[in-house]
Amino acid sequence: MPTPLNISQALEELTAALGPNAVFAEADVPLRNRNDYSGLLPTQPLAMLRPADTKGVSDALRICHAHGLSVVPQGGLTGLVGGARAEAHEIALSLERLVGIEEIDSDAATLTAWAGTPLETVQQAALDAGYFCPLDLGARGSCAIGGNLSTNAGGNRVIRYGMAREMVLGLEVVLADGTVITSLNKMIKNNAGFDLKHLFIGSEGTLGIITRVVLKLFPKPGSTMVAMCAAPDYATVLKLLSSARASLGPLLSAFEVMWPDYWQFATTQAPGVRNPFAGDDTAYAAYVLIEAQGTDPEADAPRFEQWLGGLLEDGTLPNAAVAQSLSGEKAFWGVRDACGELHQFWPRHLAFDIGLPVTRMDEYARRFKQQLGDLVPGCKSVFYGHIGDSNVHIVTHLDGVAEQPKDAVEQIVYGLVREYGGTVSAEHGIGTIKRRWLGHARSPEQIALMQTLKAALDPKNILNPGKVI
Repeated sequence: MPTPLNISQALEELTAALGPNAVFAEADVPLRNRNDYSGLLPTQPLAMLRPADTKGVSDALRICHAHGLSVVPQGGLTGLVGGARAEAHEIALSLERLVGIEEIDSDAATLTAWAGTPLETVQQAALDAGYFCPLDLGARGSCAIGGNLSTNAGGNRVIRYGMAREMVLGLEVVLADGTVITSLNKMIKNNAGFDLKHLFIGSEGTLGIITRVVLKLFPKPGSTMVAMCAAPDYATVLKLLSSARASLGPLLSAFEVMWPDYWQFATTQAPGVRNPFAGDDTAYAAYVLIEAQGTDPEADAPRFEQWLGGLLEDGTLPNAAVAQSLSGEKAFWGVRDACGELHQFWPRHLAFDIGLPVTRMDEYARRFKQQLGDLVPGCKSVFYGHIGDSNVHIVTHLDGVAEQPKDAVEQIVYGLVREYGGTVSAEHGIGTIKRRWLGHARSPEQIALMQTLKAALDPKNILNPGKVI
């Protein structure tokens, strides 16, 4: 542990290198930099740094490395697993000043941005240039693109475009000792040795701090079709997914499933949400939001409606509705996005992000609810998720208690995940909250290799220590 004298010397050097307006010590650390969105208690870091460019990040890490001070990188602070939360003996390094679109290369169809740039800014810049950035998640207005890559964010359109990793061509990264690795590659084909960017995407700032990114851009959609479908059983959900893939092909951009428990909350309690099946009181087994995007409005919409109409005519689907306008599309998505309102009704609820074999998700849900009822009587739960890419979300809440039964619920969630051969994190990362459960999804040999990589790139263990492994 660094001594007070050592800390004082380090802060003096940091202030000299970054400027007095870029270094906030102890009590001066802004409240927003004392926590992320994990629900853990706030901390008071030793200091918070706000470098303005790559050199500033490099100088900060070089000085902290020399003094043995731990550094926790922070982006938009929207993470849910404690990955950006700096402890009392650590220094928070915010990328909030590293913002802006550096370049859009129309010939290469790429966008280069600073890591602190909000995802929504990246999306809008792509649209303004006639392109599309498909990475999308609920925190788009607050999350930073560098944080999205450090956690390998997923979101709503993974079924078509893949995780964040699939959209990255190049990175600039600063290593623990301040070394800058600049590889702002724009080429899709580049097999010159190890593809080092993949070391840093998804490693949650434990191996290096991302400062700039190069993203692939895609054609701007010329048509968007959104439908809400009712399914009488989970077998129909799987049949619908298979049919969508076969009939819509590359048009299929989202396939979101909501179990009845979630649907009931969203359509009866969440403010501003309209029930697309108002007047139909049937209790269906599942509800599916399907989105398709194409480039030919005249052909895409008829193709989509013909496909969906066929499923209604042959009895596969008992009910379905197609959005007829942009406001209709937003209303359908509003049902799915109502999960963001759960905190109003279930304060300090427990939220889980897991991956499972698609065919066994409903079986998992039924077994989970049974075990939850046996172990934690009265505990409520809802299920929803990106089923097309094997991701399901679970939210639980027990009324009338000071602390939620976290350990008991986690034992059920992750015990079943291991039994079903799933993953403890589909898109949110590991951070500190899920670290104890990593062995349920990764073998001892895999974890040992992660530790070897960490020791090689950060031998002093100063970069986001205690996270992931």
